[in-house]
Amino acid sequence: MTETSGITLTGIDHLLDEIQDSVARVGARLGSLSHLQAREPSALPGWSRGHVITHLARGADAYRWLLRSARTGGEPGPRADAAALDRALREGAERSADELVADLRDSFDRLLDEARAVPAERWSILVTALAGWRHPAWFTLQRCRRELETHHVDLDLGHTAADWPSDYVTWALDDTVAALTARDFPVARIQATDLDRVWTLAPAGPTVIGTGHSILAWLAGRGTDARLRSDVPLPTPPRWPLPPTPGWS
Repeated sequence: MTETSGITLTGIDHLLDEIQDSVARVGARLGSLSHLQAREPSALPGWSRGHVITHLARGADAYRWLLRSARTGGEPGPRADAAALDRALREGAERSADELVADLRDSFDRLLDEARAVPAERWSILVTALAGWRHPAWFTLQRCRRELETHHVDLDLGHTAADWPSDYVTWALDDTVAALTARDFPVARIQATDLDRVWTLAPAGPTVIGTGHSILAWLAGRGTDARLRSDVPLPTPPRWPLPPTPGWS
């Protein structure tokens, strides 16, 4: 198995399969979405389901831009800035349910086509997120999967954190805990009982115990499960997701 800057090509193929599966699950959930449901509030304050779907579609476009830049070694045309993305979000959210779902599927089809065209040696190329932090091209796939899994819950159509795949939860906890440790988050230890995993963040402080998905939901700002156990009140996590901290740049 060839390795490319921290991940094998087999791992990249696995990520592509998982993204395709996640898109299919979201698409199936939205298959009977009505015009009224698209206008109803999502679980994100101030956003309708139309906003969430549009955000996912434009995010896929942004990830495709990053992958094409890694593949070609240059910028593939103008890049949408924060103002343009905000405008696209507001305008796109008003479309019909059929238009929203078709846009989502088309955007991810084009993203996956671009990803499959990236040569093996280009996956380690550093790309720059719109927020300014840099990461290898392959990490774009991790970001994409995180967006899909998280916002599937935000659609508030019956898919919950308990439905997250366990391998996704494990990766997302590894990534989030590393970022929190670097930011001196006031927790000493996190224990995911169902994953048989323990993360140590600091030499002193509270311990948080629960299922992996409930811990991740708390850290991601997607609700606090009453079954989470801690010897002190849970601290409020910072805005999520946090930039990774492995020192790629």
